[in-house]
Amino acid sequence: MITIEHLSKTYRKGAWALLDVSLQLDKGMTGLLGPNGAGKTTLMRILATLLAPTSGQVRVNGISITRPEEIRPMIGYLPQHFHIYPQLTGRDYLDYAAAMKGIKDREARRKEVARLLETVNLQDKADKKVRTYSGGMKQRLGIAQALLGSPGILIVDEPTSGLDPQERVRFRNVLTRFSIDRTVLLSTHIVADIESNCRRIAVMNMGRLVMSGTLGELQACGNGQVWEAVLSADEFSRVDPMQVVSTKALPEGILCRFVGKKPFMGAYPAEPSLEDGYLALLRRDRDV
Repeated sequence: MITIEHLSKTYRKGAWALLDVSLQLDKGMTGLLGPNGAGKTTLMRILATLLAPTSGQVRVNGISITRPEEIRPMIGYLPQHFHIYPQLTGRDYLDYAAAMKGIKDREARRKEVARLLETVNLQDKADKKVRTYSGGMKQRLGIAQALLGSPGILIVDEPTSGLDPQERVRFRNVLTRFSIDRTVLLSTHIVADIESNCRRIAVMNMGRLVMSGTLGELQACGNGQVWEAVLSADEFSRVDPMQVVSTKALPEGILCRFVGKKPFMGAYPAEPSLEDGYLALLRRDRDV
């Protein structure tokens, strides 16, 4: 379990990356959702003991992150951009990472690497150079290195960015399997990654935590805020594009979906999706 209390982080010139964030993360997968620049990566780097907060505190299983030597063995971390030596094979890379994590016995490393390669379904590619791997394979290798030593907490930052749809689904399934008996924090700005995987969700915007709860509670933020209308091509050309969140071509015209105030008299209410609730929450937070 991770307990975050009144956590803040400021950089030079007084710019706040995090402001008074309080959150509790229990077993299972929690989605950390927010636009780019919301403070998600800063929060995750603090949780991984790679960055010191300006104020506030974090406890991992009751231990303060001011004692990183005790925290790090509990945590596996996959940053958004992590370096893999392209000339190494997947097996050699994991062996190197295992040695860096303190698994000194060669036979123990061999067994741990073999186990994790099978876990992330890379055993058939284990002896290929990393430079030949697809984006999804590299991400699965990244998850394998994060799981070295069987940590109870997994922190994953924007793992599906740049993956094709098939690899994104495969990677999400891998994370879901790992979250059964671990605390997993998944940071993303892609709502679909949250919708299919997470039990709970936290939404950040401009360095602040603006919502924490269930997916149903986030979806409910869109109640009374979602509208649809079928427009002709001429009518659509006169609509402010910033108001439209999605379109769909129909035989009778263009189905437009809006989030916020009723855009015009002909629009009719629609049931919100999870993404609609997220957009409504961000717009409401922006206007406060």
